[in-house]
Amino acid sequence: MADEQDRDTLQHSTPADATPPPADAAFTPAEPLKDAGVEFTPEDTSASGSGSTLADAKQSARDYVAKGREQAADKARGFAEDGKAKATDALTQLSQMLTDAAGQVDEKLGAQYGQYARTAADRVQGFSSAIDQKSVEDLLDDARELVRKSPEVAVGLAAGVGFVLARLIGSAVDQRDA
Repeated sequence: MADEQDRDTLQHSTPADATPPPADAAFTPAEPLKDAGVEFTPEDTSASGSGSTLADAKQSARDYVAKGREQAADKARGFAEDGKAKATDALTQLSQMLTDAAGQVDEKLGAQYGQYARTAADRVQGFSSAIDQKSVEDLLDDARELVRKSPEVAVGLAAGVGFVLARLIGSAVDQRDA
């Protein structure tokens, strides 16, 4: 019977049209809690409270992304340096092959054509040296400037380089299979 009275009291103590206080209303503990020595410190939801946790998370994410970009840039720079070294080695070898072939061209076609081969070898060697002396950033700047000034030449060079690379890779695969 006492349980029924308590239940009735609880049910009737809350009006049916009661609305909760606004979110920014200050919390005041009930009288029995004030006297019991219970302290209540509400969570701070202002910009310096849980909002700062969100700001901290955003900053952490930005830092993580920046670190990832930096690592990717370092890897790309390393690959570019390796590629530059391989390209200069290949150009130096091509220059040497042209120089060696110039003697055979002299014998078979004449000294005039052998001189063409030597001139080509010298130009390839000069190009190789120029690439070797520049940094990757300088080479990228030069490439951007070339594309800006004459996009037709850039497309032609890209097609030519692609053709040469395809031939070199094809011959390397053929030699490996043989």
